[in-house]
Amino acid sequence: MNTKQNIPTVPLSKFFKHSLEILKNPLPFHHQNFVEQGDVFRLKIGFKNSVIFVRDASLAEYVLQKNQKNYTKSKIQTEDLAKYVGKGLLTSEGDHWKKQRKLIQPAFHKKQLVNLLDNIKGAIQTEYKRISPNTVIDIFPILNDLAFQTVVKSLFSIAVDKQDINDLQNITEQTQKMLVKELRQPYLGWWFSLSGEIKKHTDLTDQARHILKRIVNDRRISKTKEHDLLDMLLDAKYDDGSSMKEEQLVDEILILFAAGHETTSNALTFTTQLLALHPEWQDKIYNERNAIENETNDLMDLVTKSKVCQQVIEEAMRLYPPAYFIDRVNKEPDAFNNMEFEAGSNLLFSVYEMHRNPKLWEQPDAFLPERFSEGSRKFSSQYFPFGAGPRKCIGNNFAMFEMIIAISELVSNYKIIPDFEAIEITPLITLKPKNAFLKFEART
Repeated sequence: MNTKQNIPTVPLSKFFKHSLEILKNPLPFHHQNFVEQGDVFRLKIGFKNSVIFVRDASLAEYVLQKNQKNYTKSKIQTEDLAKYVGKGLLTSEGDHWKKQRKLIQPAFHKKQLVNLLDNIKGAIQTEYKRISPNTVIDIFPILNDLAFQTVVKSLFSIAVDKQDINDLQNITEQTQKMLVKELRQPYLGWWFSLSGEIKKHTDLTDQARHILKRIVNDRRISKTKEHDLLDMLLDAKYDDGSSMKEEQLVDEILILFAAGHETTSNALTFTTQLLALHPEWQDKIYNERNAIENETNDLMDLVTKSKVCQQVIEEAMRLYPPAYFIDRVNKEPDAFNNMEFEAGSNLLFSVYEMHRNPKLWEQPDAFLPERFSEGSRKFSSQYFPFGAGPRKCIGNNFAMFEMIIAISELVSNYKIIPDFEAIEITPLITLKPKNAFLKFEART
């Protein structure tokens, strides 16, 4: 790949020099390059390969929305991730993606999500019973299980074998850890294949597929309607009147598990940590919840009227976006603001850096939920927690509804006290929390 003179280049030698740091946490390395090189730079990662890192929000908007037809996802998702979760919405491209998106989109409309809110709340309340008041705990495992159980209860509202669910959760997490190894250490790809590591994890995926096929088959045989996501997916019809084939249905369910639980559990954990550090916002959410419940006990009303809670979550996702990178590859040569991109350029948009870019945000590192209040929203072109354009996350409403219920429910029952000095992160496939040690005091 030829280096364009108008895009600053970080040499391969620097990449190798910092490779161990990058393996542990690449964000400080990338941040330093953004500071030194500007909002767009090229990083050499091999003798022929390079990646263009971007924190220019206008370029992100151009690629993800205005000229999105010229861009496709990279092989990281379409091949590397796909071998573990199949060809679902997250990993597919072209006509296949369009066909699947059109088919599945109605299941995630707000009017359909109303039917899932009771199941979501039930899953949340069940997991919160594990909180031991007045004891310091790591809240992440609880919120991680909460998010997974929420997806489970939304997909399969009736009882599903607990061991099956535990196996599905374990497989989802193990395959994602393996993918991180492959992405962070591409030079060991030969060893991962030779040693059988990749086969071990693709075999795990086959086990997950077998479990899901059995669950789907049981539902079909029962011929009962549970009005959950599985029913919606089973009932969905293509333009020609046909339904999804079993393999495709399982692909989509695997994607929902992979993308639908980890990002949410991360966002919930960071939000809870930030609330612990800013107790005044706990009080605001608590008062808002009480005011809403004095007017109505309707769950959809709670979700749509919890504006303060929503602002807190949105600000938490600005500071700690779970999907902290977005990748694209251009099909044809392209240009933007005097920068030229030859066909096949790998562009990596750092959502983390864009959300903290001092050119875009006042006090970028401060926790200021009020910046998302109704009269202050000016961020649609620089705020990408769920992506942007046609490929924006299909489950964004589902995730927001779930998180509003979860945070509102938590704050209504507990005061959250930190047992950490500063929030720490572990960047893997998603941005994960590292030290979410908290104490919960029951409200009287």
